[in-house]
Amino acid sequence: MAAALGGLGLLQGRVRLAAAATATSSLGRPGHRAPVRGGAAAAALPSAGRSYGSEAKEEEELRVRYLDDEHKGADLKERAKMHSSEVSSFVSKARATINDMANLPVPTIAAIDGTAVGGGLELALACDIRVAASSAKMGLVETKLAIIPGGGGTQRLPRAIGVSLAKELIFSARTVDGEEAKSIGLISHVVEQNEAGDAAYRRALALAREFLPQGPVAVRVAKLAINQGMEVDLVTGLAIEEACYAQTIPTKDRIEGLLAFKEKRPPRYKGE
Repeated sequence: MAAALGGLGLLQGRVRLAAAATATSSLGRPGHRAPVRGGAAAAALPSAGRSYGSEAKEEEELRVRYLDDEHKGADLKERAKMHSSEVSSFVSKARATINDMANLPVPTIAAIDGTAVGGGLELALACDIRVAASSAKMGLVETKLAIIPGGGGTQRLPRAIGVSLAKELIFSARTVDGEEAKSIGLISHVVEQNEAGDAAYRRALALAREFLPQGPVAVRVAKLAINQGMEVDLVTGLAIEEACYAQTIPTKDRIEGLLAFKEKRPPRYKGE
């Protein structure tokens, strides 16, 4: 069991975070940069002063950084000792870190193989796609502790599953398993857990591999267009799409894509 982002919630059974595309992104801790290059990688999240490693998985260009049971922040006992001013500052920093995850310029996937409650689920909600094992448990349970979700949960959960259902889950502090999470739209894919306990993680890697061959610039601006467009009316959203599309026109990758199609070969994109 690990406290996610300093005790805002629990991450059990390795809730992993994967990202796919070409970029180099700076996350919340000063001087810390998470390299995301040449295909798929995971975003390293700064928490409680720890650094996160990266390990290759089967393919040289497929790198994943993840939070697991060894990465612990402050637990609830430690939170109980904090002065109210310390709690506010702590939660603000955690919220900023989760926002950094949401604003990464590459696709992000949360793989939930165990339990993600409170801040753990808020972290997953900041990702573009969520995958979970059928046995996984998820929920925003803060009202049990007489507080509310403070890492974006009150805003991102309604956007993911609708206002009424989000209110029900937050008011009741109820958790759901992977099957129910899929039925209400909280996650995109649900898989049966395997003996290794990493079924969701493997499904997330398979998804990341689907993203790898695509044009990096196109994927990046597509995410930007979707994210910004969802916050405005349709007319404004279409204008955002037009502006984002314009960014792909002068790229070398666009010409490479046309040549590859003409020559009937896979494109060799460089993110240029």
